Amino acid sequence: MGALPLMAERAEPSLAEMSAAGLRAWGRIAEAWGLSVDEQLTLLGQPPRSTYFSWRKHPEKASLPRDTLERLSNLLGIYKSLQILLPDPAAADAWVRQPNTAAPFGGGSALQRMLAGNVSDLNLVRRYLDGVRGGGWS
Repeated sequence: MGALPLMAERAEPSLAEMSAAGLRAWGRIAEAWGLSVDEQLTLLGQPPRSTYFSWRKHPEKASLPRDTLERLSNLLGIYKSLQILLPDPAAADAWVRQPNTAAPFGGGSALQRMLAGNVSDLNLVRRYLDGVRGGGWS
């Protein structure tokens, strides 16, 4: 019996590949959530407008700072969790703007919390949704 061919190891995606993929996904999420440019800039950590528009126009050429990649990771995780928790896309997209009495939001919306501008606010919303998906918020 002959030896099985070895599968080629898959290389980790490069920073440029992760940046481009994240930006393309972010564009679709920002549109689905109805975000203004100012809201998008806040959620991404206040990059200069010209830089942001350059990233959006040529995502394959973007080299995002670590902070921006972390923010994108949280935002994509939030979006994914909402799509799982609320299978109706319109309801999932509307959730970020809905008033919420859960502890992290204090009656405000998740978007209001995220727009506080700190990466920790994005992380908190993501952890909240992950907790709801997993059966409890801790």
